[in-house]
Amino acid sequence: MEVSLGAIPFDLDFHPSSPLVASGLINGDLHLYRYAAETQPERVFKINAHGEESCRAVRFADSGKIILTASPDCSILATDVETGTTVARLENAHEEAINRLVNLTDKMIASGDDEGCIKVWDTRQHACCNSFDAHEDYVSDLTFVPDTMQILGTSGDGTLSVCSLKKNKVQSQSEFSEDELLSLVVMKNGKKVICGTQTGALLLYSWGHFKDCSDRFVGHPMSVDTLLKLDEDRLISGSYDGVIRLVGILPNKIIQPLAEHSEFPIERLAFSSDRQFIGSISHDQMLKLWDLEELLNTPQENNQEENEAVQADSDDDDNDDEMDIDIAPPKSSGSKRKKSGNGGSSSISSFFDDL
Repeated sequence: MEVSLGAIPFDLDFHPSSPLVASGLINGDLHLYRYAAETQPERVFKINAHGEESCRAVRFADSGKIILTASPDCSILATDVETGTTVARLENAHEEAINRLVNLTDKMIASGDDEGCIKVWDTRQHACCNSFDAHEDYVSDLTFVPDTMQILGTSGDGTLSVCSLKKNKVQSQSEFSEDELLSLVVMKNGKKVICGTQTGALLLYSWGHFKDCSDRFVGHPMSVDTLLKLDEDRLISGSYDGVIRLVGILPNKIIQPLAEHSEFPIERLAFSSDRQFIGSISHDQMLKLWDLEELLNTPQENNQEENEAVQADSDDDDNDDEMDIDIAPPKSSGSKRKKSGNGGSSSISSFFDDL
């Protein structure tokens, strides 16, 4: 199931209970679609949420009654799901362009901006509850750990941060990496944090030992822009080469390619609420919905040479309880990979051309 959005999308999110999916586009538009198995998604509405500025982040909130969007115009907009009308607009929510949104509870969200600031918001009061100066560069991804009430963030400055809502402070932060961190998931029953990087390596951090990664898994040929946790041992990655992959963690292995957007970079991945579908968006301006069971049951491709190379480059870290000594690596070169709003198609050859 797929639909052409007409512009490059930056984010997508599924409704928590209904078959609805929303996407924010580079031209400031917000699209909402209703989907059903084996039919084309039907557009419910299309609105211009942020004028000429891009719509970088999209999240359903308030039990799916509203859609929150964030933009380089520094505002957060709330749109009614039923009518498509504006419920509220929080102007100047950040001092810099907002890049990411993540749900914390049904009534609370967090946002991250281009200068490394992470804020927590009460959607009922339209008020900021917490603010963390967590990074020196753009916030690339956020995830929430409800058991510990902590927000984890990655950044273009090459660091992973842990922000405590209980203590209202940045509780821990990794040393600067030479690589920009672009995505993250928590796995192995909370023992490991996996971060995708611009060079394609996956960095594995042991919980409580965040200063330096405990393992570095080289396997993706290009940047890992988005990650989804499938279970405690496997994740699904979306890469700049346009390929969606199934990846095993400890032991580290690229199990198989699952799908692709031709040669166009994967921007975001998301699960539907019932986990029947995976949604993907790409620079080919397409929103695609994949049947998860069908993807996982696809016969595994023979990638022996690639896996041998991966195993040679990846450090062995099969013992989850083994913690490495923190070492300070060289500081990042500081190159930025912000979404500038003028993205185009990629000339990268298809992953499947040589299979």
